[in-house]
Amino acid sequence: MKYDLHIHSSLSDGALQPEKVVEIAKARGLDGIAITDHNTIRGSLEAKRAETPDFKVIIGSEIATRRGDLVGLFLNDEIKSRNFAEAISEIHEQGGIAVIPHPFDVLRPSSSRPSEKEAILADAIEVLNARCLLRRDNDRALNLARKLNLGMTAVSDAHFGWEIGDAGIITDASDLRKAIKSGDLELYSHRPSLFNQLYAIAMNSRRGPRRG
Repeated sequence: MKYDLHIHSSLSDGALQPEKVVEIAKARGLDGIAITDHNTIRGSLEAKRAETPDFKVIIGSEIATRRGDLVGLFLNDEIKSRNFAEAISEIHEQGGIAVIPHPFDVLRPSSSRPSEKEAILADAIEVLNARCLLRRDNDRALNLARKLNLGMTAVSDAHFGWEIGDAGIITDASDLRKAIKSGDLELYSHRPSLFNQLYAIAMNSRRGPRRG
């Protein structure tokens, strides 16, 4: 089973309607996705309508905390707190998983910069984000996940259709939450085009840091 667990739709800064995201993900051979629009689960809820027995839609959100972005997966409700630790607690109270996205991307103003004491509160770290231009930034994320014995994910962070599935995870585990936490999965990546990455940098620079 192949999943891309960080995708944006038009409900935040993505280009496509949620249903179109699902359509493209299916065409690209994915078995499931998480739509993680900024500070809202509305995109996920809309995409959930297009879920089928053979394709899973995970409800998620990328939350702008005062320590940088935080992804919540398997959510039921909006995450209200913008305090990093409190937002993780809200995610866990819903039975969700807290993932630290692109923590060392120096070209992305919204990247989180949690201390190790804060990072250990999360369940996983994005160790491969296809929108990170500098490989060393992903490598630093990988080293932190290993040091803290946290779960790892690979994601496309797609904002456009052609990016969907650029990176993701593969697992045969029946419980995806446990697989992420335990590492019972494989990471994969297709080399994204330099255009995609440079465009992502330009868009992130225009957005600037988000404050909660």
